[in-house]
Amino acid sequence: METHKIKTIVEALPYIKKFRGKTFVIKYGGSIFKMEKSKKAFIKDIVLLTFVGINIIIVHGGGPNISQMLDKLGIKTEFIKGLRVTDEETMEVVEMVLSGKINKKIAADLCKNGVNAIGISGADGNLIIATKKYLKEGKEKINIGNVGEIVNVNQNLLNDLIDKGYLPVISPIGYDNEGNVYNVNADYAAAAISSSLKCEKLIYLTDVKGLYKDIEDSNSFISSITIDEINEYIRTGVINGGMLPKMECCIKAIKGGTKDVHLIDGRLEHSLLLEIFTDKGIGTMIKGGVNNG
Repeated sequence: METHKIKTIVEALPYIKKFRGKTFVIKYGGSIFKMEKSKKAFIKDIVLLTFVGINIIIVHGGGPNISQMLDKLGIKTEFIKGLRVTDEETMEVVEMVLSGKINKKIAADLCKNGVNAIGISGADGNLIIATKKYLKEGKEKINIGNVGEIVNVNQNLLNDLIDKGYLPVISPIGYDNEGNVYNVNADYAAAAISSSLKCEKLIYLTDVKGLYKDIEDSNSFISSITIDEINEYIRTGVINGGMLPKMECCIKAIKGGTKDVHLIDGRLEHSLLLEIFTDKGIGTMIKGGVNNG
């Protein structure tokens, strides 16, 4: 075996020891589903993480797949401030694609590779209780349909599944106490789930490398950052646009009890292993406090 490969294995050993028995929540983005090599590498990474004793929960999105299906059905879709306006007809498609297609495909791929995965949605076992979300425009409320924000996560269900050796694959569909169904943003769902369990890590697989002080300058990449620094970068406009909601999720997760949050490029094969089991990592880590949970 080549020397550098041995060094890589040796470098991973203390991390394997440190994280054995810990729980990671991984948000798997819809934009990565189309990349076959990245998908296959992701499955292999999850298999390895579970085999070395790390508890994994996957929360997946599926926006591009939903848009594709809506186009096929001739249903027009609209976005307001990055959120899909979700009427009853659209909600049926959202639930069908997320819970019926993507969720089961991920779970089946993991099971095929020896992982005891179980695909569930927020509707199962009252996993995700949500309420209707409104956007604010000044003093006005904007109705965006069946879009929800999470008010409770059934952490006992997740702990039971993990204790019995299952890897939960979660579709971000929420229900309220009256049976109304909601489309929940997967980034927020992952943050809420990670917070409820006080997880060791929340990992966002995205289609960018991480945070930059200047997106046009590759030398301005930020490998680690604190909440205080994030707030300062938001205030000064360094962090803006589409990265703002992602940062809001990261901050919520840290404040909710997650130890660390990572943003990594899911397009890069084996990015999970490179981030978790190497000294330098490859993405941006948002550093939190000590996890005593």
